Amino acid sequence: MESIQYTWKDRKRILGLPITFTRYRLSEDRLFCEKGFLNIKQDEVLLYRVRDLQLTMTLGQRIFGVGTVCVVSSDKSVPHLDLVNVKDPRNIKELIHRSVEDAKDKRRMRTMEIMGGADGGDHEFSDEELDLMEDDCEA
Repeated sequence: MESIQYTWKDRKRILGLPITFTRYRLSEDRLFCEKGFLNIKQDEVLLYRVRDLQLTMTLGQRIFGVGTVCVVSSDKSVPHLDLVNVKDPRNIKELIHRSVEDAKDKRRMRTMEIMGGADGGDHEFSDEELDLMEDDCEA
């Protein structure tokens, strides 16, 4: 079995110190969150499924040089993953963003947004949906 190479690792921090049992890891194609000491729960998000990234930094977090990066994905099991109290959150958000774009390029994923549809909302289509639409147009 091949070991996973991580491009970034950190822990949830308290008062700026990594003294918790919550670990975050980023690989080439996945983002992992592992919680627990005796009972361990691990969540992972495939990077090509990430739809949005958000950064929040409260005053207390800014004092200790940490912040929360919120990852919103189209994954059914983990639609929202918060990387809480990570060090250097602006750079981490940017690193995740670049990794997401790389993962989408590798899978040749492209999305197309249609603004102001019939229901007034915005819509985003995956490659598979776009291929189906092209097939329907050709028929």
